[in-house]
Amino acid sequence: MRTTGTVAATLVALLACAAVPAEAQPSGPRRAEHDAAPPPPAPHRPDGSVDLGGDGIWNQSWITDFGKQLVGIKEIPFLPWTKAMYDYNSKTKVAYDPQGFCLPPGGPRMFGTPYPSQFIQDDAHKRIIVIFEGGAHVWREIHMDGRPQPKRDDLNPTYFGYSVGHWEKDTLVVETTGFNEKTWLNFNGTMHTDQLTTVERITRPNLNTLHYEATINDPGAYTAPWTVAWDIPWLAGAELAEYICQENNKFLIDLKDDLGNPFFEDQPVDLPRAAH
Repeated sequence: MRTTGTVAATLVALLACAAVPAEAQPSGPRRAEHDAAPPPPAPHRPDGSVDLGGDGIWNQSWITDFGKQLVGIKEIPFLPWTKAMYDYNSKTKVAYDPQGFCLPPGGPRMFGTPYPSQFIQDDAHKRIIVIFEGGAHVWREIHMDGRPQPKRDDLNPTYFGYSVGHWEKDTLVVETTGFNEKTWLNFNGTMHTDQLTTVERITRPNLNTLHYEATINDPGAYTAPWTVAWDIPWLAGAELAEYICQENNKFLIDLKDDLGNPFFEDQPVDLPRAAH
């Protein structure tokens, strides 16, 4: 009955179109142009800079393979050791992904992990804060006061590094150094060293889109700098939710090593007996 109803509805629609004079029916390109209304423009703040926030969240996608997001080249320029580790991580089905242990998704991976984010443009303190729902509720601070980028050797290495940003017209340019080596660049096991620096270029071409681009420079892991890019959609009216990665982490409970043994084992603990 459902199929019959669909066919009948289709025939009615076709007959209705046939009854309209040819000159009254819009041509293909004109109809497509009419249907595809342009998205609203990106909002701007009183100082003229693009507003990266609003009533909503950036609904990030899961970017599992940076090799499919490359800009201008076809392959990631691995050094032999990073290529070997990439192959090993693929063979072991990325079992030892640090994010699976509830560690933060440092570097560009923050914007390629499927948990939403928000930007807070804090003019009073000349900084931008990026709040990320996943990874145990982490955040990034981007200094916007014109300070120079510190030398890497003067910094305590961290998951997200030390970020300094500025505006180039409507593009937020963020330079980051001071990363530790406790993260992967992305889900499929692309690794890095503490020599990693990144230059991120973040734009909002329209209300509903954030365009993210990151150039990765790590002479300890790659033969040349390389760039990845993708778009992130806006989800109006939504809010960040509470997410606690460490709670009931099934990944760790089920994790096995290369020999098939449990990665973690319960060990009996001898508790001291209470004195009588």
